[in-house]
Amino acid sequence: MDKLSLLKNGIIKENPVLILLLGTCPTLAVTTSAVNGLGMGVSTMAVLIGSNIVIALLKNIIPDKVRIPSFIVVIAGFVTIVGMLLQGYAPEINESLGLFIPLIVVNCIILGRAEMFASKNKVADAAFDGIGMGLGFTFALFLMGSIRELIGSGAWMGINLTADLIDPMSVFMLAPGAFFTYGCLVALINYLTEGKAIKKKEFGCEGCATAANCQQIGKGGCA
Repeated sequence: MDKLSLLKNGIIKENPVLILLLGTCPTLAVTTSAVNGLGMGVSTMAVLIGSNIVIALLKNIIPDKVRIPSFIVVIAGFVTIVGMLLQGYAPEINESLGLFIPLIVVNCIILGRAEMFASKNKVADAAFDGIGMGLGFTFALFLMGSIRELIGSGAWMGINLTADLIDPMSVFMLAPGAFFTYGCLVALINYLTEGKAIKKKEFGCEGCATAANCQQIGKGGCA
């Protein structure tokens, strides 16, 4: 697969936060500042790249029946490593992000890419997919954190910019401000793409592993 396309896919075409609407819990919770958004994004990207590579390497070894638990174990290993690195080299960010670092284990973006891409593609493709999705996630969190910090506290990256000029709107530092900012960004993307960005998926029997059994049941040939 084209490596540049994989990168652009995660950043633009299928941005996990702004297009696929995944990983909204950490997106809303930690983006009270640009630094927090950047720290969470980079941490998640590191886990995503590492887990994608390992899962792509082991895809022919892991039994199909236990693939999801196996994926979670691999992801948890990388989350532990990232958590230790943050504690050692970026304790302030680690303290600020708190519980959301361990919760990367259950981030639907990481498990989703492991199941849908890494377990079905080559190692290099899985790595570039992880980089693209990670950059897209980081960009979305950094953008939201920048907007909320600037409007909510009059600062950006800890630098005072507008606090002395206009009164900050502190609601943007709270949960309602997070939802409002996120909704506005998604609405803006929808407007700019004329509603084509947010993909609507139709659910049906096509591609389902048990579709044949369902058809047999409908015909009375299977119990």
